[in-house]
Amino acid sequence: MSTIHSVAVYCASSSQMRQVYFDAAYRLGSLLAAHSIEVVYGDGSLGLMGALADGVLSAGGKITGVIPQFMVDEGWNNPRSTHTHVVKNMHERKAMIERLSDAMVALPGGIGTCEELLECLTWKQLGLHNKPVVILNQEGYYDALLSAIDRMVTERFLHPDYKQLYSVVGTADEVLPALLKAKPWTIRTRKDAAF
Repeated sequence: MSTIHSVAVYCASSSQMRQVYFDAAYRLGSLLAAHSIEVVYGDGSLGLMGALADGVLSAGGKITGVIPQFMVDEGWNNPRSTHTHVVKNMHERKAMIERLSDAMVALPGGIGTCEELLECLTWKQLGLHNKPVVILNQEGYYDALLSAIDRMVTERFLHPDYKQLYSVVGTADEVLPALLKAKPWTIRTRKDAAF
């Protein structure tokens, strides 16, 4: 169907959010699996991570977890993941997730999810990768972050072209079409976007 064989999904491990977020994570996992796309994630068994994994596995898909040893020691890993890579620290975790993935998706999440999203956008901005990035703005969750990026553009901290680094969708069903339609980000694009 596409050149996308694996997708990194960044999402929350908290279990306290509303059901609509769990439903979206489960739906995304099952949709990706139905298209034979492997999911790469942080190997959590709770929260949206757990719902995502359940969605993938319920559709017969593969899900690869990447998790630091200290989290395994705490029992935070998901024993149902198809494959698990145990790494030394968070830096190695993020680097391996990016390396194993053809694209990235951010679901709603907390500080860690936002940090992962912004780092993968920074890497793309710098030309370290050229992979599609989609933000799932379920229930308008990321409206404030997107407004902050707009403010960066308005105040000239960020060139308007950098908003092409990512796509924003409102539902899980829109994620895969957005990934497939993503425009490439090239070194030329990066140079043209410099102030």
